[in-house]
Amino acid sequence: MHRTALLPAALAALLLALPAAAQDFSKVEVESTKVAEGVYALKGAGGNLGLVVGADRAFLIDDQYAPMVPKIRAAIAAITDKPVSFVLNTHWHGDHTGGNEAFAESGTLVVAHDNVRTRLSSDQVMAAFDRTVPAAPKGALPVITFNDQVTFHVGGHTVRTIHIPSAHTDGDAIVHLPETNVIHTGDLVFYGLYPVVDYSNGGSLKGMADATAKLMEMSNEDTRFIPGHGPVVITRRQLAEYLQMLRVVHARLETLIGEGKTLDEVIAARPTAEFDEQWGKGFLPPERWVRINYQGMAPAKDAK
Repeated sequence: MHRTALLPAALAALLLALPAAAQDFSKVEVESTKVAEGVYALKGAGGNLGLVVGADRAFLIDDQYAPMVPKIRAAIAAITDKPVSFVLNTHWHGDHTGGNEAFAESGTLVVAHDNVRTRLSSDQVMAAFDRTVPAAPKGALPVITFNDQVTFHVGGHTVRTIHIPSAHTDGDAIVHLPETNVIHTGDLVFYGLYPVVDYSNGGSLKGMADATAKLMEMSNEDTRFIPGHGPVVITRRQLAEYLQMLRVVHARLETLIGEGKTLDEVIAARPTAEFDEQWGKGFLPPERWVRINYQGMAPAKDAK
């Protein structure tokens, strides 16, 4: 993948780390891509959205930032005149939940894992970015929450929403559409760039790899995946490349940390070296990504 192809993904991931008030969304456009019959992916600012259109209603997966809502609505209106009955948050980060309040005010029911509502209800720390995220407004909180999984029936589409524990965060959900063989991965997958692992909020690199392995098990060669960041559609072969990178880097870090290596020694060992050309030109350069994972994986006394 060429570096130029990563720029939108890198921008989206960069926005994840910044409060919405500090960003300029005026020039961001929402682009839609038809993934399957009645299933679309939308790219704007923040995580890639999914849209499932049924005979009488639509189902939205994530809603980016509040200032993006008018543009998201316009993109949806260009696809369907059906009302958006539900929006499903794949996790609590603001680039996936910022539009909750606006959609809720127009009658859309916001759905998420139990931990997403808990995280949104109070201030949260993201240590990797050295920032505190304030609690969301009451009107932005999910009004329907689930523990393990929940299924929606949207005019011919079965929308299976499954909780994945301790991966990107502790409240991740994937959305499986069996009739069309499409899976929205949320931020379990950052394709073409090193992924954010939110250790402060229940995430882990091992969990990211295990979750990606589960996605592989659920799929076949014809499955299309909508990743949280990166291109709006990837194949199973591309997902396998991502899994290989996660597994190898995690194993190397685990070995180096087990040997008592310091952070500087681990960085000097370059555990990501052969992956940097494909994955290291996005939001998180290799050294920073190694640092975040070392600090998340190493015993507290060693993670300075």
